[in-house]
Amino acid sequence: MWSGPRNLSTAMMYAFGARGDCAVWDEPFYAAYLAETGLDHPMAGAILAADETDPGRVAARCAGAPPGGKMHFYQKHMAQHMLPEFDLSWMDGLTHVFLIRHPARVLASYDVKRENPVLADIGFAQQKALFDRVRERTGAAPVVVDSFDIRADPAGVLGRMCDAIGLPFDAAMLTWPAGGHPDDGVWAPHWYGAVHRSTGFAGAEGPLPEVPPHLAPVLAEAMPFYEALRPFAI
Repeated sequence: MWSGPRNLSTAMMYAFGARGDCAVWDEPFYAAYLAETGLDHPMAGAILAADETDPGRVAARCAGAPPGGKMHFYQKHMAQHMLPEFDLSWMDGLTHVFLIRHPARVLASYDVKRENPVLADIGFAQQKALFDRVRERTGAAPVVVDSFDIRADPAGVLGRMCDAIGLPFDAAMLTWPAGGHPDDGVWAPHWYGAVHRSTGFAGAEGPLPEVPPHLAPVLAEAMPFYEALRPFAI
């Protein structure tokens, strides 16, 4: 599942984690991304200490068998973590879904947790490039789901998504226990407060939020990438 930050991605991981047949992995390349870029992210030291920083080793695990004897392996990937120098050949044996969200909603939420994001922080350009790579290599557009649609109709959209990737829908995906998931990344205390309080998908979203003036240029940069993927949303 290819997403960006503040994009319903953790709730989607919880949905798949609620299935009895599915292992999950929270942002496999986060530590490798921080090690390579040196970016100052919240809890960066703890992330680097806790997780694998060698992208080749991470990729090998991503391409390997699901852990714990599970039938399926849900990987919650942040598109911005896939730096140009990281080898992407591990992707070729996996099924890919792209989770999108309107940039205004992403920016309004992200700015609260980490101020003054730039386009590279929120993953829109990288997500479009990854979408194009999958489409070129498979000859078909990969599945796209919009977080707005999921929140408006969780059962319907998740059902269509599962059908599109050949996975039986499981109603267990619609609820999960409050308090987080055992496979949350070490960064969860900073980012996951709202979803830790949840037991399912929140209701339909309202009007688009106001974006602070200093983020208006980032919104303008991100919109074409979102608009390019939105027509593919199921």
